[in-house]
Amino acid sequence: MPTYDYKCTACEIQFEKFQGITEEPLKECPDCGEEVKRLIGAGAGLIFKGSGFYITDYRSESYKESAKKDKPSSSEKSEKSDKKEKKTEKSSESKSKTKDPD
Repeated sequence: MPTYDYKCTACEIQFEKFQGITEEPLKECPDCGEEVKRLIGAGAGLIFKGSGFYITDYRSESYKESAKKDKPSSSEKSEKSDKKEKKTEKSSESKSKTKDPD
């Protein structure tokens, strides 16, 4: 159940009340019986503790090591990009050869 904050308009006392969401707001001060207003609350705060909050922060060390092994190294990446460039060059050369000049 949520906690609601109230403030009395006469005696200025502030208090909290646990109420269900569907319950009517309080109308009387428990001390003096005068009118109260429900205050706007910030609600429960969400607290994050630690250095960061990413999905990989709480992985086991063995998982992290196997993930490093699965990643291609930078030399493998450059080799793949070189092969890709050569393929595009070959396809562009073959296209230019097949065109007939008018």
